[in-house]
Amino acid sequence: MKTKLTREEALALLQKYNQEPFHIQHGLTVEGVMRWYAKELGYGDEEDFWGIAGLLHDIDFELYPEQHCVKAPELLRNGGAEEEVIHAVCSHGYGLCSDVEPVHEMEKVLFAADELTGLIGAAARMRPSKSVMDMEVSSLKKKFKDKRFAAGCSRDVIRTGAERLGWELDRLFEQTILAMRSCEASVEQEMKALGLQE
Repeated sequence: MKTKLTREEALALLQKYNQEPFHIQHGLTVEGVMRWYAKELGYGDEEDFWGIAGLLHDIDFELYPEQHCVKAPELLRNGGAEEEVIHAVCSHGYGLCSDVEPVHEMEKVLFAADELTGLIGAAARMRPSKSVMDMEVSSLKKKFKDKRFAAGCSRDVIRTGAERLGWELDRLFEQTILAMRSCEASVEQEMKALGLQE
């Protein structure tokens, strides 16, 4: 899976339709997580594709929340993205706002990890360190079981994502924490460089 889009072009495309710091940060985080997974799962030569799909997965969410994954193909095509990127982006909303099924392992990872990064991020902000660096799977499991915590993060999507990958939930939790640790500092640096964070 390859894309001709450069990382710079993809970031510019994301910023064209997203101004909210939260949405930019989420895109950068999912990009970093996807890059880590690409290397970890033996797809190192596809790292750029995995990363760019992660960066752009919510391209339409800020401006068109009611048309999430419906508006994305048009915005991505206008930005020069290939059909493979569009399929990957739309598949992360499968069963929620899209009928594009995640087929490739990369798409299954995006489906599972996207929602989970939101839960892990919310849990990290509650910690004294405000970081994932000292987060353990056991504390994440407690937050996962507490339905009131980060109620917007669908536990069903996370469970379904793990099942699609054929993984235990613990594995998905552990791997995604490690993936977020790998990019936490670089995401912060980039947010500062973009003038979106103190």
